[in-house]
Amino acid sequence: MTFDLLSVKEKKVQKSSKLFFYSPRKKVLLLLFIIIIFIMADWTDCLNFGISIAKQASEVVLTAFHQQKDVKLKSSPADLVTETDQRVEKILISAIRDRFPHHRCIGEESVAAGERVQLTDAPTWIIDPIDGTVNFVHRFPFVAVSIAFTVNQQTQFGIVYSCVEDKLFYAVRGGGAFLNGAPLHASGQEDISRCVVVTEIGAERDDLALSTMTSNIFRLLKLPVHGVRALGTAAVDMCQVATGGADAYYHIGMHCWDIAASSIIVQEAGGVVIDTDGSAFDMMSRRVIAASSSAVANRIAQVVQAFPCRRDDEDPDRCVCGAAAVNGL
Repeated sequence: MTFDLLSVKEKKVQKSSKLFFYSPRKKVLLLLFIIIIFIMADWTDCLNFGISIAKQASEVVLTAFHQQKDVKLKSSPADLVTETDQRVEKILISAIRDRFPHHRCIGEESVAAGERVQLTDAPTWIIDPIDGTVNFVHRFPFVAVSIAFTVNQQTQFGIVYSCVEDKLFYAVRGGGAFLNGAPLHASGQEDISRCVVVTEIGAERDDLALSTMTSNIFRLLKLPVHGVRALGTAAVDMCQVATGGADAYYHIGMHCWDIAASSIIVQEAGGVVIDTDGSAFDMMSRRVIAASSSAVANRIAQVVQAFPCRRDDEDPDRCVCGAAAVNGL
């Protein structure tokens, strides 16, 4: 789907020729509106470009999906990286820098290689080349390319391409959420006992992190909820909330590139995204609840416990979770 605001821009520019006859206040308001239209057009161009490169990246992922992978470990035996992760990220970042040379990029594999996460007011692309790398390695069919775009540290649009499913999720701030062009709507469920909740165990494997994550699942099941599910990719998990197929998602320990795109997709579908402590959502905090309603989000916040995690925008060598974070390692 291509968004075209050209006709709108032309109309506004034509009207601007009549500014001479307007009062100073009307002139200011009209000029501001024209500026907003041009800014929106720039973001629309970015969105269309983002969708295009997400599809190109998906083709690379699908080509490699059934092939033998060269797998390396990062922070734990459950934190994997493949040559395809690295290649896809290079393709995406190279394309973005060629098209928008003044934009910034935050990519999972670039951070793993030592780059520091710095989210500024500048236009910034936040990229996860393959969300669900363990799934990708094992050919479990939930892997996604995730791309978010921020300006002034606020996400303007998000794109999640579920590669094997051939599902394109995307959302624009103030413009709604879509799946393959069709509008998305969260379930609106307010009764936690009638919810399907999605979560992940994640890559953390120390005792504190594992015991916290498993006890959170136990507490949710005892509320009760209808069920707890895990697909192995935070981006697709959260998109299930946007579709209404799941009513909530929560997790501790994921990274900004896992949830930046899907968080705005949930919000634009009518859902709610908050921190696990009930405060406002902060993508750098590594904690999130996405839900069908404020009632469900707040109920989950009352139940789940978080283990310590250093923020994404701190020193990458010290972005650890669990007991290591408690001990300041």
